[in-house]
Amino acid sequence: MIKSYFKTAWRNLWKSKFFSAINIVGLSIGMAACIAIMLFVFYEKSFDSFHTKNIYRLSEVQKFPGMAASQKVALSMAPMGRSLKNDYPEIKNYTRVRWTNKYQLTSQSKKLFIQQGVLVDSTFLEIFNFPLVKGDKRTALEKPNSVLLTQQTAQKLFGDDDPIGKTITHYGSDTVSYAVTGILADVPQNSQLQFECVFSLSSMYKQWQGRMNSWGGNWLNTYVELAPGTDVANLQRKMPAFLKKYMGDGEGWKYYELFYTPLKDVHASTTDVGLDYLNYQKFDGKSTNLFALIAVVVLIIACVNFMNLTTARSAERSKEVGIRKSIGAQRNQLAAQFLGETVMLSLLALVLALIMAKLSLPFINQLSQRNLELSLFTNPELLLAITGLAVLVGLLSGLYPALFLSSFQPVKVLKGVMSSSGQSKAGLRNALVVGQFGSAVFLMIATVFVVKQLRYMQQRDPGFNREQIVTIPLDNVTSQKYDQLKQHLSGNTAIADITGAQDVLGSHMDQSGVQYKPANGAMRELATTRLIVDNNFLDLYNIKLVAGKNFSTEGYGREYIINEALAKELLKDTPKAKPSSLLGQQFGFDSLGVITGIAKDFNFNSMHHKIETMFMFNVKEWGYSRMSVKINPGKTAEALTLIKTKWAKLFPDQPFEYQFVDEHFREVYRADAQVSQVVSILTGLAIFISCLGLLGLASYSAEKRIKEIGVRKVLGASVQNIVLLLSGHFLKLVLLANIIAWPLAWYAMHNWLEDFAFRINIEWYVFAVVALLSVIIALVTISFQSIKAAIANPIKSLRTE
Repeated sequence: MIKSYFKTAWRNLWKSKFFSAINIVGLSIGMAACIAIMLFVFYEKSFDSFHTKNIYRLSEVQKFPGMAASQKVALSMAPMGRSLKNDYPEIKNYTRVRWTNKYQLTSQSKKLFIQQGVLVDSTFLEIFNFPLVKGDKRTALEKPNSVLLTQQTAQKLFGDDDPIGKTITHYGSDTVSYAVTGILADVPQNSQLQFECVFSLSSMYKQWQGRMNSWGGNWLNTYVELAPGTDVANLQRKMPAFLKKYMGDGEGWKYYELFYTPLKDVHASTTDVGLDYLNYQKFDGKSTNLFALIAVVVLIIACVNFMNLTTARSAERSKEVGIRKSIGAQRNQLAAQFLGETVMLSLLALVLALIMAKLSLPFINQLSQRNLELSLFTNPELLLAITGLAVLVGLLSGLYPALFLSSFQPVKVLKGVMSSSGQSKAGLRNALVVGQFGSAVFLMIATVFVVKQLRYMQQRDPGFNREQIVTIPLDNVTSQKYDQLKQHLSGNTAIADITGAQDVLGSHMDQSGVQYKPANGAMRELATTRLIVDNNFLDLYNIKLVAGKNFSTEGYGREYIINEALAKELLKDTPKAKPSSLLGQQFGFDSLGVITGIAKDFNFNSMHHKIETMFMFNVKEWGYSRMSVKINPGKTAEALTLIKTKWAKLFPDQPFEYQFVDEHFREVYRADAQVSQVVSILTGLAIFISCLGLLGLASYSAEKRIKEIGVRKVLGASVQNIVLLLSGHFLKLVLLANIIAWPLAWYAMHNWLEDFAFRINIEWYVFAVVALLSVIIALVTISFQSIKAAIANPIKSLRTE
């Protein structure tokens, strides 16, 4: 019997090739989109899942006086971990992690620059489950000057030799030697902590003694292991008393709040946390869920196509149902047969979907900057999930058609009388078409506003020039020869100007406490963003001054330039005073100097955040972390060659790295761009699948009304009249879909745009353009079949029964 069902199903599919193709293509595209998004979601959800302990990251909310808003930071104070463990039994263990970027390691004649290393407490391997291939995890990091290498790093430094017990040396502003005490397995990609080697933090105790015991300095990450069953909310309520205990009886402790984030949530739920240097491929979990939701919508649209076309063509199988029932077939048997046909069609679509997903993976990986793989046979969970998806799609798509077809009464259908109301069937199909196109229109509107917002952030004037500027990272060694490098590059026709700064614009900068002493007022203390710059920084970046003057050579380290936001904050008690009244007032960081200039506000952070208060000062001795080189138009290749050559002469042992400022800002908005592109692609698929459904329904409608069309043509109806007759009904449904989708889209976009400090307006014309576009798309889709029917020879249609 099953064999008979299979034959029948195959014959029906082959008999209706056009409609079967529409169903299979629609389902395969929907499933391919779901499979691709499923791979991304599985990857994102797998971050840090290999750690088994109850690990939380300790973070801070800082709310200093003078700052327009509080800010969350991933950093914490060095003594916190130890003090928390001593005071609260809920905290079983802790470890601290400090990062090192571009760290040079030397073993005999081999030299290696690692991109990311970490300094950690000896408890690091007790808390985290990073596998130690060689060595004892209990003692590997106990002694100062111990280091663990990953397998890849060990191979680069020592080849096939056993590195345990051997010495590696770091040559920098200081010289430190480390003994290799263990080999770690290479860190998996789905780990927020990425490193090539692990150093014992105790190696730096003597050098960092002041910082290690300082309450108020935030410069590392603290992770704690909580006891099972710990009430985290209750623990957080104890933190104000903890801060007050260790930060003294002054007001300083009130400027901080502590909060705990589960390690498994850090990767996807901390997009509002700044200074998050150890969070690899950080991505908003809400965007991941949005991708999954839209992919499901695309798949549902494909399922709706199947239901619509199957119920529309139900009359063609009514006699089959009547005959089967008349010879004893039960309704459940018929329903099972029709469901089996649907599942078989879904499995056929799955094969095509897997091919599509496999072919699209290189593009998906490039877009997402992940390394996703469709490894079905090495990942049984994924294989089971995908197969289950196909079966579920088949069952959901075929459930209503199966129940509908199996309900026919044999006496009526064999007489040519349908047992169900044609009006109710048409009403359901209309509702499904409206739902389909309503979803597609909603996604179209959302895509337009997402793209417009991203373009607005990228193109909006940030208040400074970022074209043709290349930045070169400096470390403790290279920054000492900043003046020499600047001198070697100056005077060349390819280079317009050179400057230095503590940070690159577009990144989250440090905050510092400052003092302000007005001429006739009390000293005021507040906190604000700071930026150490060279004297010509404002000139190179074309940052305008609204009052005062730039840095002078005589006032080195004693002059301060503040932005308009800080000027407004300083004058909040005297709102009628002009910003220029601040010029010459005492202001300082560490020691008081004077305010010499007020810079026009500029977006030194991303457009997600409003412009905060900030000040700039010029203390070169503190070192610059970035050199900025302004390149003359058309001289990019020449300038880069010159910089690389001069760098190699001054720093033969240091690798040369650079990045253009506009490229850096593309990185700043990378996650937004990814969301925009993925939503656009899924929207395109939703529209395409919806059009496939319209094409099928229009084709069937024209087929069922072929005699009516013939009669109308004989009586004088024009091609335009026939096309309008066949298209008008569907166009009304598309317009209704627009009316339903508009308020939903407006509400969703209004809420989404609230997350941006600088945002576009929701213009009415976007809704009108999308409506017009949806009508045109539907009309083009329907007209293909309508025109074909309208120009057919009426004699043929009237001659045939």
